[in-house]
Amino acid sequence: MLSHLFSPIRIKDLTVKNRLMMSAMSINFGVDAHCHVTDQLTAYFVARARGGAGMMLVGGGSVHPGGQELPDLPQMYEDACIPALQRMVKQVKPYGAVFGVQLMHGGRQSYLPEKVAPSAIPAPAVVKGDVRALEPEEIAHLAGCFGDAARRCREAGFDFIEIHGAHGYLINQFMSPNANIRTDQYGGSFENRTRFLFEILAEIQAKAGEDFPAGIRINGNDYMKNGWELADTLRLAPLLAAAGAAYLHVSAGVYGSTELTIPSMYTPQGCFVHLAAAVKKTVDIPVITVGRIKDPAHADQIIKTGQADMVALGRSFLADPYYPEKARTGRGDEIRPCVGCCLGCIHAVLAKEPGGCVVNPDVGREYRLPTQTRPGKKAKILVAGAGPAGLASARQFALAGHEVLVCEQGPASGGLLGLAAKAPGRGELKDILAFFTRELARLRVPVHYDTPLSRQILKKETPDHVVLATGSLPEMPVIKGLFTTSISLVTSVDLLKGKEMAGSRVIVLGGGMAGLVVADFLADQGKTVVVLNRKKSFAEEMSSNDRYYLRERLKKNRVTLYKKVAVQAFTPDGVRFTSNGETVVLQGFDTVVISEKHQAVRDAKILEKGSPARFHLIGDAKSPRHLMYCISEAEELALSM
Repeated sequence: MLSHLFSPIRIKDLTVKNRLMMSAMSINFGVDAHCHVTDQLTAYFVARARGGAGMMLVGGGSVHPGGQELPDLPQMYEDACIPALQRMVKQVKPYGAVFGVQLMHGGRQSYLPEKVAPSAIPAPAVVKGDVRALEPEEIAHLAGCFGDAARRCREAGFDFIEIHGAHGYLINQFMSPNANIRTDQYGGSFENRTRFLFEILAEIQAKAGEDFPAGIRINGNDYMKNGWELADTLRLAPLLAAAGAAYLHVSAGVYGSTELTIPSMYTPQGCFVHLAAAVKKTVDIPVITVGRIKDPAHADQIIKTGQADMVALGRSFLADPYYPEKARTGRGDEIRPCVGCCLGCIHAVLAKEPGGCVVNPDVGREYRLPTQTRPGKKAKILVAGAGPAGLASARQFALAGHEVLVCEQGPASGGLLGLAAKAPGRGELKDILAFFTRELARLRVPVHYDTPLSRQILKKETPDHVVLATGSLPEMPVIKGLFTTSISLVTSVDLLKGKEMAGSRVIVLGGGMAGLVVADFLADQGKTVVVLNRKKSFAEEMSSNDRYYLRERLKKNRVTLYKKVAVQAFTPDGVRFTSNGETVVLQGFDTVVISEKHQAVRDAKILEKGSPARFHLIGDAKSPRHLMYCISEAEELALSM
């Protein structure tokens, strides 16, 4: 099984034990005030090296202070960074991972007040602010900075470096016609626009040694008008191989592209593999592919069929540091899956916050985790609710050696997350529920369905602790005419459960994530859908990457969206409201779906009175919030005991 994925590969003089690379990620934590790496970032990489990664890359290694992409990323532009890097390498190396650094300059996509680029053209999205065009002597200096940074990486003990020439950062800006309108030797022709990259590679070879492997991450396609395209990559790839590149790592997209660099769950798995497969036909050096490759069997098939020589995973290594070892030893069912929500990994980072993971709260706190998880005293834990918070806490308590029992008042696990997974394109949300369910079976934790918490159960089980993870339900708003209209009123929960049906013309009240998801669910059935959002923005709790794909689906299905809505009254067959100060009257509708606020379900809290057990509220039962906080809170509770 997976014999292709777990076969060794040679990259120049390096032998890599398997075909899995942990790609570089700008995780935005683990550096000090000087942007030197700390124990936090070291422990993060040690965990993933221990988990069996073949190759790993430190992300966001800035070669110049004027190109620092984000404030809390490692710097490689001063010799003072070397000692901390040496300590990191020393701790990672015993686990057999080939360890490297991705070197980059953010250019116009840097979060800096003063940004530089090949031309004075601002970034098309995400990063705001004016941009100054680089002078020729500055360009030559920056090429040298890449070489100096590579030399520092070698002195620190790293095995290789990767030049970041993709994703709309400085090198990619030089190569893309829409970002480079220079008329000197760095602009215009293909040769001129790629000149900077070749000068960088030459500087690295001169300063770090020709025998020090330098791979290149490159876009197969920018997916932007007048951008870098696959034909350009196929022309460039053999030239890079001839110039001494150790490998080519083929990705895609820039800030503002139609296909996002970090795609969400709406995008097919393996979405960029075809780009790597095309490049591989043009070169003899190793080619690495990337892009939502979650399943080890899928990764193995990519290698087997010759589409790429290695597979790079980013978010899957966040979700489960032990992904490679579990896959290698036939324990694929134990891999904690990425669900493609982009919230903890990319959304937080773009907000200049520390990166994390919705399904794995341990990201970034590996250095603080206890080495001993078994309790001094075994406790009996009763978890009420088999949604994601309840399942996560039950698993963590069981891993810590406690006796755990779960009771769920409904006929199945999943809670609101299970319902959300019924919407188009969001089926991967079920992956984390399936993981928790398998884990509880493996850990022999009984789950009793159709069993609401009661005094009889408490008396029978005599738990030491009761964890209330009973979720939340939609809150019915008070709006004039809402309860006297002839239009059918249903909640999003009852609709997704199948308890209620919607007619052909539907008003969705609520423009948060739940409202937009249920609107998509209905529009996908061919219904006419209008969304009324009382807030100024839609689905603020979603990551921008995830929201982008959902909004595109809503456009395609012609869902009408109104924001800053003030509802005046519901009429017998419609609604009168203002949106952005203008009055709107809708008529001829047959259904209103309530999908605004949720209220916590904590009726069982009354059972605490008279019970010797200590009660705890987690997840939506404590306060309706996003999945990220529910799972984190659930696991924190178990670890705190």
